[in-house]
Amino acid sequence: MGKTIAVTNQKGGVGKTTTAINLAASLAVLEYKTLILDADPQANATSGIGFNPKNIKTSIYECVIDGVDPKEVILSTETPHLDLMPAHIDLVGAEIEMINIPNRERMMTNVIDKIRDDYDFIIIDCSPSLGLITINALTASDSVIIPVQCEYFALEGLGKLLNTIKIVQGRLNTQLDIEGILLTMYDSRLRLSKQVTEEVKTHFQQMVFSTIINRNTKLGEAPSYGNSIIMYDAESTGAINYLNLAREILQKNDMTTIKNSEKTIDITDE
Repeated sequence: MGKTIAVTNQKGGVGKTTTAINLAASLAVLEYKTLILDADPQANATSGIGFNPKNIKTSIYECVIDGVDPKEVILSTETPHLDLMPAHIDLVGAEIEMINIPNRERMMTNVIDKIRDDYDFIIIDCSPSLGLITINALTASDSVIIPVQCEYFALEGLGKLLNTIKIVQGRLNTQLDIEGILLTMYDSRLRLSKQVTEEVKTHFQQMVFSTIINRNTKLGEAPSYGNSIIMYDAESTGAINYLNLAREILQKNDMTTIKNSEKTIDITDE
């Protein structure tokens, strides 16, 4: 049975979709069968991995609302071992349509349960909100990754998100775990980045990933070409960061026998 990880933060611009795409691609490159589930009506994960949302006929929306078999919706990507369940703007209306449905918080769980055994990892890119679709994603997941940018107001709203996770743990998904808090957009030249990193690690300690995602131009360029950073520039700092994150997650879940000395890849200045 595969592990389902939601990538979420109600703040926009924290590297959420970037993390979902590139973590999934990194796991796939390490030969773990991986699915990106795009649960954001903006469909950025769909376009960022090479598909035009305007050409998507069936998506996660049809699976959740109309009961379409998810296996009929899943698309293969150019990256070996990596598939996509795309999103479409129609997903905006899903929350309204789900309001009067019994067990509406578990509708995505029903979808994922049909394909869970087909993958080693299912990575859900959540929308930047704490609405019903995000609640569905958290209810369906085994764990959650919270990207936090190394910038001013980094901790703003994080308490509300953690409280939402706590409610889901108590009422909907007792098995939900916090996989980790991921520091993103780190710039070693800025004192602020270092201060935010220290503050987050002081507050959350072992919950924070050892891997930090550096601010990297190639990470910003890759989605415009419909590629993950792994496919766009495998030698870039961003690619190495996300490969290290994938390794860290594999180690945390006892899915690898990598030696301590081989846990991370050294980064050379670009």
